[in-house]
Amino acid sequence: MLYVVIAFLWTSIWFYLLFGGADFGAGILELFTTEKNKSRTRRTMYRAIGPIWEANHMWLIIAIVILFVGFPAIYSTMSIFLHIPLVIMLLGIIARGTAFAFRHYDAVVDDMQVVYNRIFVWSSFITPLFLGIIGASAVSGNINTNAHSFVQAYIFSWLDWFTVAVGFFTVAICAFLAAVFLIGEAANEKDRIRFIHKTRSSNIIAVFLGAMVFVAAHFEQIPLIDWLFGNPIGVTATIAASLSLVLMWILLLKGRTKVLRILAGFQVTMILLTVTYEHFPKIVLFKDGSYLSLMVHHGENKTIYTLGWALIIGSVFILPALFYLMYSFKKPKSESA
Repeated sequence: MLYVVIAFLWTSIWFYLLFGGADFGAGILELFTTEKNKSRTRRTMYRAIGPIWEANHMWLIIAIVILFVGFPAIYSTMSIFLHIPLVIMLLGIIARGTAFAFRHYDAVVDDMQVVYNRIFVWSSFITPLFLGIIGASAVSGNINTNAHSFVQAYIFSWLDWFTVAVGFFTVAICAFLAAVFLIGEAANEKDRIRFIHKTRSSNIIAVFLGAMVFVAAHFEQIPLIDWLFGNPIGVTATIAASLSLVLMWILLLKGRTKVLRILAGFQVTMILLTVTYEHFPKIVLFKDGSYLSLMVHHGENKTIYTLGWALIIGSVFILPALFYLMYSFKKPKSESA
């Protein structure tokens, strides 16, 4: 049952990166959109994420609950040593959701709309930035449980060139996902072409920032290359992601965009698989060489057993309802409706 719980944990992170990432990315794209096109971008975004934007955070909640219930040592360690980026990320989620609701449903259109818009786009940028920083911090080996100062324990545990580079790479990935997903939501050909251009530019930026992650890893003496290419799974996933990237560009140049969402999701999946496989079951690496493991530092067996069945039974009820929600809002409305 432990493997079932771990599978749900990985899957929830995967779904949050895909759907929540595209959700954040829509705000990031708006941040870097010209003033004359921002209103059109917002309308497209509302059609794409408006009905289900809050449901995306369900995946993050599931991951947090799994860690809290099934892996309390891991949860408490990350909550203590990474509490600053965690608080910033959570505040970003709250600010973004609040701004999205007020600017979309506020009955009075006034100057406050400008405030809502700014909060929305900047929190859309900040939240995935710190999400990437948190993920990178867990495996960077910078968490020092023996630190004797606040700065060493709670600042330098997450703030370095490598974690910041991963944070900006995560932002670029979110923007790329959003651009790809919004192509199919465009109301006209002009908007469709505009989102295709954004897909190309965000992908180029993501590749560049991905290269900066390797540079930062070398600078911080983190063996990232060995992590990614030191095992057959990592090599295979990297090759598959690279080939799908080439195919995506070919389809973009030909104007064929129907399978782009699948390719973008596949690329993100391969990236996540590559960076998690090498460390499994280690999830938090410490400065002194020790680590926290999903296979060792878990709760009581009865707790894991109960949690596993709760996740299985819950998914039977929740997942069909969630996908039906997505289907119902994407289904074309009849004339009478």
